Amino acid sequence: MIMRIWHQSFTVLQDLPAYELGLKKRIDEVIRPDTDVVLHGQIPGTYTNDYPGSDLAYGVLYWMHGLQWIAAAREAEKQGFDAMVLASIAGPMAREIRTIVDIPVVGYGEAAFNLAGLYGRRAGMLFFIKERLDFWPEQLRHWGLTERFAGIEHAGVRFNDVLAAHMDDARMGEVVDKIVEQGEKLVRETGADVIVPGEMPMNLLLSKAGVTEIAGATVIDGIAASFKMAELLVDLKRVSGMRPSNHGYFHQAPDRGRFEQVLAFYGLDDLGSRIPSS
Repeated sequence: MIMRIWHQSFTVLQDLPAYELGLKKRIDEVIRPDTDVVLHGQIPGTYTNDYPGSDLAYGVLYWMHGLQWIAAAREAEKQGFDAMVLASIAGPMAREIRTIVDIPVVGYGEAAFNLAGLYGRRAGMLFFIKERLDFWPEQLRHWGLTERFAGIEHAGVRFNDVLAAHMDDARMGEVVDKIVEQGEKLVRETGADVIVPGEMPMNLLLSKAGVTEIAGATVIDGIAASFKMAELLVDLKRVSGMRPSNHGYFHQAPDRGRFEQVLAFYGLDDLGSRIPSS
């Protein structure tokens, strides 16, 4: 039985053709033959440059852009997709999205850090958006994973370095070496047994370079983890009927009609149809 998964990026994929091509290649390598993944990104013009890092430095802009993810989830369900993968380490609005759709929704960071517990005792994270330093401890608390969190370390590179490595194989070695060097520092200073490469472009780069461990610590392949988790959750829904909780304030679903009314009130009822696929 064919399984259709909606991939949602926090980037405008049309602005990043080398990254988009790398994503498609890696996703095709990890999914099952009967799984069909359709890539989606943010609406063209969402950001003032080719990567959302400058906006993501501010909590209010992060949450405002997250409205596209709610609209995308609604659209994914309407189009008959079986699951949705939030291909961003933060997984914006994941908990809220699960209350408005009846398909499995997998956030990359949430899946990666939960999976890390099967590979080691404590997980650390590498990241390149320096402005989000304060965000991550709070996000791990939100996921209920604080005790397992070893700490964070800047990757020593920025997005443009990672993008250059995706565009030019000759640049890959030096960029990956720098990330590995910082990963070794993370393991040495925090005792991390597992490393989650933060932003998805960096995660993809390490996967392309074949980096599966750093200083003995397992490196989580976020793309593989996210899509295999999505396949698993669809399978579990099909064979056992398991679905996300609908109990309590954080998980209960609003009336679907009222949800649609509120979207229309704010002029967002057609936002999902503007989410581009590639």
